[in-house]
Amino acid sequence: MKPFRFGVNVRHAQSRVEWAEKARKIEDLGYSTLTAPDHLTDLMAPMPALVSAAEATKHFRVGTNVLNNDFRHPVLVAREAATIDLMTEGRLQLGLGAGSIRSEYEQAGLHFDRGRTRVERLSEAVTIIKGLLSGERVTFSGRHYRVTGHAIAPIPTQKPHPPILIGGNGPLLLALAAREADIVGLSGITFKSGGAAAPDLAGWTLSSVDERVQRIREIAGEERYARLELNALVQRVVVTEDRHKAAEELTSRWPQLSSDDILQSPYVLIGTVDQMVEALTARRERWDISYYVVQEPYMDDFAPVVARLAGK
Repeated sequence: MKPFRFGVNVRHAQSRVEWAEKARKIEDLGYSTLTAPDHLTDLMAPMPALVSAAEATKHFRVGTNVLNNDFRHPVLVAREAATIDLMTEGRLQLGLGAGSIRSEYEQAGLHFDRGRTRVERLSEAVTIIKGLLSGERVTFSGRHYRVTGHAIAPIPTQKPHPPILIGGNGPLLLALAAREADIVGLSGITFKSGGAAAPDLAGWTLSSVDERVQRIREIAGEERYARLELNALVQRVVVTEDRHKAAEELTSRWPQLSSDDILQSPYVLIGTVDQMVEALTARRERWDISYYVVQEPYMDDFAPVVARLAGK
């Protein structure tokens, strides 16, 4: 089993000083990664923010969680990623996704295609990005992208390229991640009607996680699966002596889930530090999930768990 590592997903700051202080705190608490999301709302633009976070710290990784593929051409993503990896001395983790929020597309004047098309476009982009980051001169002709004899300079510090995380929940996207990613990012969330309706959390149940991990394993094949790192994006951390009561209270927020669903889900952590350590260990044994990213509001509460498990 792979050793545990942990990250924090940070959304914004009001100044360079505040951002740097957050980054240093996350590193001091023992987390291995600071990640930044990519949405057209009140968030910092992820790529420059990651460079700033790395400059303020010593050794942890910085990553996107995840870039919306449709916002940037893959050639530009590869060029920016290579430069960031060079500027951070090999600390970049490149997270990619297919996009999910229709309103962001509409505000930017972009067409919001059905999920199958967005994943197909991401698949083409991943081929281009991996080739360019590996130092190849890429010629590619697909349905969505055409690149002719292009190479990037400088190339990244990490070889053959910075680790690539592909994150989401749908079967087509996870199949792509199983084939092409270094890290498979599991969210368990399906955005219905392009985010206009409440998200579907059916992917949080025990049986759904079982099915997704088994599918990833089958598509990757045993040799490749053994090299993959599985990641879960944790949406809620609740430190409490009464985990059952806390889970029951959360059913009002997530009515499609039972309290047992919530307690068993890899996307929620509830209980004492000892209980969380036990839960994470059991989940790694069952699902091979060893890399967890928590949302920023919970980084202090979760830090004692990080101290117990990081690297073990």
